[in-house]
Amino acid sequence: MSNFKSKNTPASSQSAKKARPAKKRLPRSRYKRDEIIEIFSRFKQQREAPEGELDHVNPFTLLVAVVLSAQATDVGVNKATKKLFEIADTPEKMLALGEDQVREHIRTIGLYRNKAKNVILLSKMLIVDFDAQVPEDRDQLIKLPGVGRKTANVVVSMAFGQPTIAVDTHIFRIGNRLGLAPGKTPDEVEAILEKIIPEEFLFHAHHWLILHGRYVCKARKPDCVACIIADLCKSKEKTCDVPAAIVRLAN
Repeated sequence: MSNFKSKNTPASSQSAKKARPAKKRLPRSRYKRDEIIEIFSRFKQQREAPEGELDHVNPFTLLVAVVLSAQATDVGVNKATKKLFEIADTPEKMLALGEDQVREHIRTIGLYRNKAKNVILLSKMLIVDFDAQVPEDRDQLIKLPGVGRKTANVVVSMAFGQPTIAVDTHIFRIGNRLGLAPGKTPDEVEAILEKIIPEEFLFHAHHWLILHGRYVCKARKPDCVACIIADLCKSKEKTCDVPAAIVRLAN
């Protein structure tokens, strides 16, 4: 009996197909490509080069500030870190300062005890494993105590110029409220946004969306009258249909 098997349907290939898990499909954005381009074009016209609002002097202090910002406002973090960063702007200085002193500097921030512990642990790990330098690789950053995917994305974007989408509460809300990136988890929203946002807008998209969510498309009630994309928005929560912002933007 011949042992020949058709090249079109090899037994090993058939088994692999059955064993291979199906790739999860991401939810689709409610916006067409030309609408997405228009949305981000207006964000760019409004703020050509947006910046983060956390005060920092180098990649290390940025990393610490972002870690501290979890469940806290940027304004509150900036107040707490003003004096801290004056005396501890490197991992070595932070480690020498000690957990008790770090805790005293940040005690006005939520979860300050655990955050102080993480700041000391990540400072020590940076010294031991990374020659006291903040790594530019997201996967390496995530290994640090207190650093999750969102924090790592913010750091590699702001400190090292890598285009990433750090999904915080504002971006998660906007993605779902507008139907721009209707994901069930921050990772899903991130993946959808990275897929649909044109490359020319990707680097600043993170800050555009955060600032839009913080000051216009607010959690309790969106300020649609002040919104520059009100006429494009497909949210069921829209409070007006007047694209007045377009007139202001043009002027």
